Amino acid sequence: MPKMRRKSDLPSKTCAACGLPFTWRKKWERDWDNVKFCSDRCRSEKGKAI
Repeated sequence: MPKMRRKSDLPSKTCAACGLPFTWRKKWERDWDNVKFCSDRCRSEKGKAI
């Protein structure tokens, strides 16, 4: 069983749409290098003006 990690130890990025920081999630494990948005909402609004 792998050792538990603190949330502060996980990698983080800045969302390309809203500019807020977000941290690594298990579902993004295989594709972390290509993740640009923090949520589906930000991904769908990427072309709209804020």
